[in-house]
Amino acid sequence: MKKLFMTILLTAFTLAAAAQGVATAPEAPKLTFALQLKVTLGEAFGINNTQHGRRTVIPITGGTFEGPGLKGTIINGGADYQLANADGRSEIEAIYCIKTDDGVYIHVRNRGIITSGQDAEGKPNFYFRCAPQFEAPADSKYGWLNNALFVCAPSFAPGFQGITLNVWKVE
Repeated sequence: MKKLFMTILLTAFTLAAAAQGVATAPEAPKLTFALQLKVTLGEAFGINNTQHGRRTVIPITGGTFEGPGLKGTIINGGADYQLANADGRSEIEAIYCIKTDDGVYIHVRNRGIITSGQDAEGKPNFYFRCAPQFEAPADSKYGWLNNALFVCAPSFAPGFQGITLNVWKVE
């Protein structure tokens, strides 16, 4: 009798769940603005036809950054390494350091994708997004950068010899 009751209860639960139809999408994570980096760039150079595709290296020569609770400069000496395939897709990895106005060095590794092509209607489309990772001293007021995921949307401003990276923390 107990086994029959459990079977009926399980069947009723399954039917009730199925009657509710398609589940609604879960709530998306929120984004909080973290900082903006204005990165100055040197002259790019390329290595054609490697076994992985076309390699482009863009030197990072400096710049500034600012956000709620942090501000400083971008250290000369990093680079943005891009690997493009024949389909117009590039994987990017920029590696550099920043220094806060109060003297704290933070390592940045920013990986992303650039694609271009046409949508289903034949209109040109362009996608460029990155996910920076920060390595800050854990015992500093910037330690929070170590314990979060970030996304950024790059942009280009006329007359600026570089790239602007707007960075959000994923909540």
